[in-house]
Amino acid sequence: MPRRRDEALYRRALAAGLSELQARILAGRLHGHQGPLEALTEPALRYLCHPERLRDARKSAERIARAVSEGEHIGILTDYDVDGITSHVVILRSLTELFGVPSAKLHSLIGHRINDGYGISLPLVERTLALTPRPSLVITADCGSSDEPRIARLRAAGIDVIVTDHHALPLDGPPASAYATINPTRDDCDYPDKTIAGCMVAWLTMSLTRSVLIEQGVLSPSTPKLSPWLSYVALGTVADCVSLGASAANRAVVTYGLRLINRMESACWRVMAERLGADSVPFDAETLAFQMGPRINARSRLDDPYAALHFMLAADDVVARRQLQILDDDNQARKALEADMVETARTLAQPQLAENRPALVIHLPEGHAGVQGIVASRLVQAYGRPTVVLTPATAPDMLTGSGRSIDDLHLRDALQRAHELAPQSLPRFGGHRGAAGVGVPLGELETFRGAFLQAVSEQLGSRELFPIVWTDGELGAQQLAMATLDELDALAPYGREFDAPLFEAEFFVEQLRPVGAEGNHLMLELSVDAVVNRAIWFRALNPGEPAPIAIGDRVRCAFKLSRNRWKGRESLQLMIEHAERLADARAG
Repeated sequence: MPRRRDEALYRRALAAGLSELQARILAGRLHGHQGPLEALTEPALRYLCHPERLRDARKSAERIARAVSEGEHIGILTDYDVDGITSHVVILRSLTELFGVPSAKLHSLIGHRINDGYGISLPLVERTLALTPRPSLVITADCGSSDEPRIARLRAAGIDVIVTDHHALPLDGPPASAYATINPTRDDCDYPDKTIAGCMVAWLTMSLTRSVLIEQGVLSPSTPKLSPWLSYVALGTVADCVSLGASAANRAVVTYGLRLINRMESACWRVMAERLGADSVPFDAETLAFQMGPRINARSRLDDPYAALHFMLAADDVVARRQLQILDDDNQARKALEADMVETARTLAQPQLAENRPALVIHLPEGHAGVQGIVASRLVQAYGRPTVVLTPATAPDMLTGSGRSIDDLHLRDALQRAHELAPQSLPRFGGHRGAAGVGVPLGELETFRGAFLQAVSEQLGSRELFPIVWTDGELGAQQLAMATLDELDALAPYGREFDAPLFEAEFFVEQLRPVGAEGNHLMLELSVDAVVNRAIWFRALNPGEPAPIAIGDRVRCAFKLSRNRWKGRESLQLMIEHAERLADARAG
């Protein structure tokens, strides 16, 4: 279905000199955008706002500066996903390489997803209190906003906690026991962009700390800026699926960060390029989202995340290669788990779909907590409904879960409402509009289900729910060319709320064959107006089901344009997202 476009923005884009196709792409994604178009179409670091505009940033920077100058022990406590790992790297490298803090005075505190849970968990608190010597300051990143009880315990032990985060805050505001809380979503925060990732909040905090240390004479004015660390911020921003739509800041850091990454000056980037092949360079946002991100996340999903941290920090290619192999092995194991859990989840979803429930709550008693979010995403794509997937937690009689949403539903707000309706069924939750995590007592599962369904219904009303494939309209045969791809690449980076262009057209199927280790992808040759195009359709084949299309069929496809690089040469390839048969045989 073609996207509805903002006609005023469409005309503005044409008047600004963009092509018709580029104007169509912008107008289909940025409804109501009033800001300058060049901030989005020509991303640059000048569009970043000063970190002083973040509430508590100056207070935090001065406290970190004091810890640096007085030789305090400092704990770095971050989430275990890509955003958390890249935040950890930014803070660690800033402290050691720029601020001169000895490594022996730093303590890396990253939770184990299965054993510890998310955020400042009780096991992480116990681990922190057991350190000798104990840190007097803990800096969090990508977590902490909802962890008041654990922060209070650290404070009672004489430890100051600086929270840097980007997740939605509880209704009662920032954690009262924190020394400071830097979070752009605070009601009293003047920072204009509420969508920046946790790694960006960490980068801004450490950038301001550098300025404070220079003001105090602790560092020389010639101390390098933190600009090189934007390579990590780019990875964390893309992988955490924050907005790349109307956010000039996010678009700027991803664009600049990719430029740094493609210099291949760090071992982690070089070794990843080696693993993906020479034709993978230059990296783009899609490389970060679908190649690097899943490998780093896979480690934290299935085991402890320190291999991911060591990979990002590797000083040479030998170490990076060894750590990447660990990440790759975990990613393969994650894929196998995912396939099994998705198949089971689809079966369990059928009765709920038959009852036309506005959301899906799937309990997988044998499921793995590390793959919940991926499974939820697959169900959202398949059925067009918000989904929460629950598996057993380490605590007895508790379930842990991940939720994913549709565009029309603010997931965290729905969970907040479910908590109000039945607080005993949802003692812990957190997240943002599109994704969230929950903790649910096993005995309260049905109560939670009822409260969540009511909360979703209140937000969505009676609207009909079904999977929708939104496209950017038709693309003619003459536009199936590398020049069109160049035109689209000029609007990059693409990501959440600024997704890669998806078009529709009718083709005849000239050739097709299954490919891939499990034979579940289709390699195709599709023709239109006597021109044959190569195409790939990932996950086209489901186990035990016949191929959805055949040679000779006339099909309507939703597809993206991509570059197929092979031995230094580039050619156009269509990436099929959806295809439906229009006729069983070639017409005429």
